[in-house]
Amino acid sequence: MATTEDHGPMHQFEIIRYKEISIGGYDISFTNSSMMMVIAVVAILLFTILSMRGRSIIPGRMQSLAELSYEFIAGMIRENIGTGGLKFFPFVFSLFMFVLFLNLIGLVPYSFTVTSHIAVTFIMAMAVFLLVTIYGFMKHGLGFLKLFAPAGLPLYMYPIITPIEIVSYLSRPLSLSVRLFANMLAGHTMLKVFAGFVIALGFFGIVPLLVIVLFTGLELLVAVLQAYVFAILTCIYLNDAENLH
Repeated sequence: MATTEDHGPMHQFEIIRYKEISIGGYDISFTNSSMMMVIAVVAILLFTILSMRGRSIIPGRMQSLAELSYEFIAGMIRENIGTGGLKFFPFVFSLFMFVLFLNLIGLVPYSFTVTSHIAVTFIMAMAVFLLVTIYGFMKHGLGFLKLFAPAGLPLYMYPIITPIEIVSYLSRPLSLSVRLFANMLAGHTMLKVFAGFVIALGFFGIVPLLVIVLFTGLELLVAVLQAYVFAILTCIYLNDAENLH
């Protein structure tokens, strides 16, 4: 018999193993989270390949959407990094589309929201952090450390500003990952709570039902917005490595 805990608002975030796999003592089982990521990658590939297959002079809706996505990210990079930052386009575009599709898939009933797990968002944030750090040192050498000592400050300010800059830089993976994780977790939990009110109140659940409809629209907006925020912060961090400011 199903218990109350089985249908609680946090039950939707449970990791379910579909195929247990262990290599060298490490658990790399295929889970519902893994399946959603595979579905997202396949959906992105189908969207980008099929929409651009015809390459019509007068684009259809799918081709227009694909071109709009391309120009949107390219414009974001040019605005925040400069034309020299376009070499990062494949990385930023892939990251944006991956987060966006994962967020949107998570809104489908009985699916799984991968970005509601801090382990997933932290790995993506660490990938951004490592790319910025490695590229910064590759391009500027030890001059990259000037990022933590802004020029033009009085000498007595450096002992105060430099530690703050270092802590701020090292906390980027945490802030970037928690922002995405917390928004998706909170939104889906709220939807589940109001869904419980609809069932419990029966006929009088019409008000919670209307609230769910409104919240679903809000969650759709948040899903797109969080992918945008993740991408634009990635561009801002890459600007530090490219231009040292």
